[in-house]
Amino acid sequence: MPVPFDDLLARARRLPRGGRRAVLGIAGSPGSGKSTLAARLVRELNGAGGTWAAHVPMDGFHLADVELDRLGRRGRKGAPDTFDAAGYAALLRRLREEGDGETVYAPGFERELEQPLAGAVPVPPQARLVVTEGNYLLLGTGAWARVRDHLDEVWFCRLDEGERLRRLVARHEEFGKAHADAVAWALGTDQRNAALVAATEDRADLVVVTG
Repeated sequence: MPVPFDDLLARARRLPRGGRRAVLGIAGSPGSGKSTLAARLVRELNGAGGTWAAHVPMDGFHLADVELDRLGRRGRKGAPDTFDAAGYAALLRRLREEGDGETVYAPGFERELEQPLAGAVPVPPQARLVVTEGNYLLLGTGAWARVRDHLDEVWFCRLDEGERLRRLVARHEEFGKAHADAVAWALGTDQRNAALVAATEDRADLVVVTG
Protein backbone atom coordinates (compact mmCIF):
# COMPACT_ATOMS: atom_id res chain seq x y z
CA MET A 1 0.00 0.00 0.00
CA PRO A 2 1.39 3.44 -0.93
CA VAL A 3 2.64 5.54 1.98
CA PRO A 4 0.86 8.95 2.12
CA PHE A 5 3.20 11.86 1.42
CA ASP A 6 2.36 13.49 4.76
CA ASP A 7 3.61 10.35 6.52
CA LEU A 8 6.86 10.50 4.54
CA LEU A 9 7.22 14.15 5.48
CA ALA A 10 6.74 13.40 9.18
CA ARG A 11 9.23 10.52 9.01
CA ALA A 12 11.83 12.75 7.37
CA ARG A 13 11.32 15.46 10.01
CA ARG A 14 12.06 12.95 12.77
CA LEU A 15 15.43 11.86 11.38
CA PRO A 16 17.64 14.62 12.89
CA ARG A 17 18.08 13.88 16.58
CA GLY A 18 19.98 15.49 19.42
CA GLY A 19 21.02 18.49 17.37
CA ARG A 20 22.82 16.28 14.85
CA ARG A 21 22.34 16.59 11.10
CA ALA A 22 20.81 13.54 9.39
CA VAL A 23 21.18 12.27 5.83
CA LEU A 24 18.25 10.57 4.10
CA GLY A 25 18.96 8.49 0.99
CA ILE A 26 16.39 7.86 -1.73
CA ALA A 27 17.32 5.00 -4.06
CA GLY A 28 15.64 3.44 -7.07
CA SER A 29 16.05 2.51 -10.72
CA PRO A 30 16.41 5.16 -13.45
CA GLY A 31 13.08 6.92 -13.99
CA SER A 32 11.47 5.70 -10.75
CA GLY A 33 10.78 9.18 -9.34
CA LYS A 34 13.71 9.63 -6.93
CA SER A 35 14.49 13.22 -7.90
CA THR A 36 10.84 14.26 -7.87
CA LEU A 37 10.30 12.82 -4.39
CA ALA A 38 13.52 14.33 -3.02
CA ALA A 39 12.76 17.78 -4.43
CA ARG A 40 9.20 17.72 -3.06
CA LEU A 41 10.35 16.65 0.39
CA VAL A 42 12.95 19.41 0.57
CA ARG A 43 10.50 22.02 -0.72
CA GLU A 44 7.85 21.09 1.84
CA LEU A 45 10.33 20.80 4.71
CA ASN A 46 11.76 24.23 3.98
CA GLY A 47 8.45 26.02 3.57
CA ALA A 48 8.81 29.63 2.42
CA GLY A 49 12.49 30.01 1.70
CA GLY A 50 13.90 28.07 4.65
CA THR A 51 17.15 26.11 4.74
CA TRP A 52 16.24 23.29 7.16
CA ALA A 53 16.71 20.68 4.41
CA ALA A 54 19.05 20.42 1.42
CA HIS A 55 18.95 18.29 -1.74
CA VAL A 56 22.24 16.70 -2.84
CA PRO A 57 21.86 14.39 -5.89
CA MET A 58 24.30 11.54 -6.48
CA ASP A 59 24.43 12.49 -10.18
CA GLY A 60 27.01 15.20 -9.48
CA PHE A 61 29.52 12.37 -9.11
CA HIS A 62 29.23 11.22 -12.72
CA LEU A 63 32.67 11.06 -14.29
CA ALA A 64 33.09 13.66 -17.03
CA ASP A 65 32.77 12.44 -20.62
CA VAL A 66 36.45 13.11 -21.28
CA GLU A 67 37.36 10.68 -18.48
CA LEU A 68 34.78 8.13 -19.61
CA ASP A 69 36.33 8.27 -23.08
CA ARG A 70 39.78 7.71 -21.62
CA LEU A 71 38.51 4.71 -19.67
CA GLY A 72 36.47 3.35 -22.57
CA ARG A 73 33.23 3.50 -20.57
CA ARG A 74 31.21 6.25 -22.25
CA GLY A 75 28.90 3.75 -23.93
CA ARG A 76 27.90 2.55 -20.44
CA LYS A 77 27.42 5.99 -18.89
CA GLY A 78 25.25 5.60 -15.80
CA ALA A 79 26.69 2.21 -14.77
CA PRO A 80 28.22 1.96 -11.28
CA ASP A 81 31.81 2.27 -12.51
CA THR A 82 31.07 5.53 -14.35
CA PHE A 83 30.74 7.45 -11.06
CA ASP A 84 33.22 8.60 -8.41
CA ALA A 85 31.66 6.43 -5.70
CA ALA A 86 34.48 7.00 -3.22
CA GLY A 87 34.14 10.77 -3.60
CA TYR A 88 30.38 10.54 -3.05
CA ALA A 89 30.85 8.49 0.13
CA ALA A 90 33.42 11.00 1.40
CA LEU A 91 31.03 13.91 0.82
CA LEU A 92 28.23 12.12 2.68
CA ARG A 93 30.55 11.54 5.63
CA ARG A 94 31.48 15.21 5.69
CA LEU A 95 27.86 16.32 5.45
CA ARG A 96 26.81 14.04 8.30
CA GLU A 97 29.67 15.01 10.59
CA GLU A 98 29.43 18.79 9.95
CA GLY A 99 33.05 19.07 11.07
CA ASP A 100 33.79 22.63 10.02
CA GLY A 101 30.42 24.32 10.62
CA GLU A 102 30.70 25.98 7.20
CA THR A 103 28.77 25.71 3.97
CA VAL A 104 29.64 22.49 2.16
CA TYR A 105 29.58 22.61 -1.65
CA ALA A 106 28.52 19.50 -3.54
CA PRO A 107 28.73 18.93 -7.30
CA GLY A 108 25.61 19.12 -9.40
CA PHE A 109 24.71 17.63 -12.79
CA GLU A 110 23.67 19.65 -15.83
CA ARG A 111 21.16 17.56 -17.79
CA GLU A 112 21.42 19.56 -21.00
CA LEU A 113 25.22 19.21 -21.03
CA GLU A 114 25.12 15.73 -19.48
CA GLN A 115 28.10 16.78 -17.38
CA PRO A 116 28.86 17.23 -13.65
CA LEU A 117 29.34 20.77 -12.32
CA ALA A 118 31.70 21.31 -9.38
CA GLY A 119 30.51 23.38 -6.41
CA ALA A 120 26.96 23.77 -7.74
CA VAL A 121 24.98 22.67 -4.65
CA PRO A 122 25.49 24.59 -1.38
CA VAL A 123 24.58 22.92 1.91
CA PRO A 124 24.48 25.61 4.62
CA PRO A 125 25.50 24.75 8.19
CA GLN A 126 21.94 25.30 9.46
CA ALA A 127 20.57 22.47 7.28
CA ARG A 128 19.41 19.73 9.65
CA LEU A 129 18.52 17.19 6.96
CA VAL A 130 20.29 16.38 3.71
CA VAL A 131 18.23 14.42 1.17
CA THR A 132 20.43 12.61 -1.34
CA GLU A 133 19.12 10.45 -4.16
CA GLY A 134 20.58 8.11 -6.75
CA ASN A 135 20.59 4.63 -8.22
CA TYR A 136 23.31 2.92 -6.23
CA LEU A 137 22.89 3.97 -2.60
CA LEU A 138 22.29 0.37 -1.54
CA LEU A 139 24.85 -1.32 -3.78
CA GLY A 140 27.18 -3.46 -1.69
CA THR A 141 30.17 -3.68 -4.03
CA GLY A 142 33.33 -1.60 -4.41
CA ALA A 143 33.36 1.92 -3.00
CA TRP A 144 29.56 1.97 -3.13
CA ALA A 145 29.58 -0.24 -0.03
CA ARG A 146 30.84 2.77 1.97
CA VAL A 147 27.75 4.87 1.18
CA ARG A 148 25.19 3.13 3.41
CA ASP A 149 27.17 3.83 6.61
CA HIS A 150 26.67 7.57 6.10
CA LEU A 151 22.88 7.43 5.60
CA ASP A 152 20.44 7.46 8.51
CA GLU A 153 17.72 5.87 6.39
CA VAL A 154 17.32 4.78 2.78
CA TRP A 155 13.96 4.76 1.02
CA PHE A 156 13.50 2.84 -2.23
CA CYS A 157 11.24 4.19 -4.99
CA ARG A 158 9.22 1.54 -6.81
CA LEU A 159 7.25 2.43 -9.94
CA ASP A 160 5.22 0.33 -12.37
CA GLU A 161 7.74 -0.91 -14.94
CA GLY A 162 5.82 0.27 -17.99
CA GLU A 163 5.41 3.75 -16.56
CA ARG A 164 9.05 3.88 -15.48
CA LEU A 165 10.21 3.08 -19.02
CA ARG A 166 7.77 5.59 -20.53
CA ARG A 167 9.09 8.36 -18.27
CA LEU A 168 12.68 7.40 -18.94
CA VAL A 169 12.26 7.52 -22.72
CA ALA A 170 10.49 10.89 -22.43
CA ARG A 171 13.34 12.26 -20.30
CA HIS A 172 15.97 11.15 -22.81
CA GLU A 173 13.98 12.80 -25.60
CA GLU A 174 13.59 16.00 -23.58
CA PHE A 175 17.36 16.29 -23.32
CA GLY A 176 18.12 15.74 -26.98
CA LYS A 177 17.93 12.07 -27.96
CA ALA A 178 15.90 11.02 -30.99
CA HIS A 179 13.03 8.68 -30.11
CA ALA A 180 14.72 5.54 -31.43
CA ASP A 181 17.94 6.36 -29.59
CA ALA A 182 16.02 7.13 -26.40
CA VAL A 183 14.22 3.77 -26.53
CA ALA A 184 17.46 1.91 -27.31
CA TRP A 185 19.27 3.54 -24.35
CA ALA A 186 16.35 2.95 -21.95
CA LEU A 187 16.08 -0.72 -22.92
CA GLY A 188 19.84 -1.24 -23.09
CA THR A 189 22.23 0.54 -20.72
CA ASP A 190 19.48 1.88 -18.46
CA GLN A 191 17.74 -1.49 -18.19
CA ARG A 192 20.93 -3.29 -17.19
CA ASN A 193 21.46 -0.70 -14.47
CA ALA A 194 17.81 -0.92 -13.40
CA ALA A 195 18.10 -4.68 -12.86
CA LEU A 196 21.16 -4.14 -10.68
CA VAL A 197 19.36 -1.49 -8.62
CA ALA A 198 16.15 -3.53 -8.27
CA ALA A 199 18.15 -6.31 -6.61
CA THR A 200 19.03 -3.91 -3.74
CA GLU A 201 15.42 -3.06 -2.79
CA ASP A 202 15.35 -5.47 0.15
CA ARG A 203 18.13 -3.49 1.88
CA ALA A 204 15.99 -0.35 2.12
CA ASP A 205 14.35 0.88 5.33
CA LEU A 206 11.16 1.79 3.46
CA VAL A 207 9.71 1.12 0.01
CA VAL A 208 7.83 4.06 -1.49
CA VAL A 209 5.42 3.29 -4.32
CA THR A 210 5.63 6.26 -6.68
CA GLY A 211 3.55 7.35 -9.63
